[in-house]
Amino acid sequence: MEQLDDLLQRLTAINATAAFNRWCGIEVVDAAPGAVTLALPWKPELGQYSNFLHAGLIGALIDTACGFAAATLAGRVLASHYSVDCLRPAVGERFVARARVVKPGKSQIFTACELFAELDGKEKLVATGQTLLVVAPATEG
Repeated sequence: MEQLDDLLQRLTAINATAAFNRWCGIEVVDAAPGAVTLALPWKPELGQYSNFLHAGLIGALIDTACGFAAATLAGRVLASHYSVDCLRPAVGERFVARARVVKPGKSQIFTACELFAELDGKEKLVATGQTLLVVAPATEG
């Protein structure tokens, strides 16, 4: 089994290759087989007209966290479907997405995620989501 530090380093390296993730400031905070935690510091460019975290970014965080959680078990995966429920305005200094694999499979992986806003040292649940991912075929060189 892959060491946890190696797993975290592998996901951090994958995250660094995604220009969108770098622009947003998405960080891989923790990784274990079937689970990942991502963090995103607030910056005004990520806000919508009321200065909340934009729902598109909420979806991106949930999609990315779920994909990385699945990747800890299956390698390359692609999102087939995802859904997001926004529970309250996402206002915070930092946002933390915690995703886990609900049911792994050979060709499909089901995941779930909770997104929290951190403000003044407290966390509030702001969104939840689920993702269905498919295991990507090996690429030919």
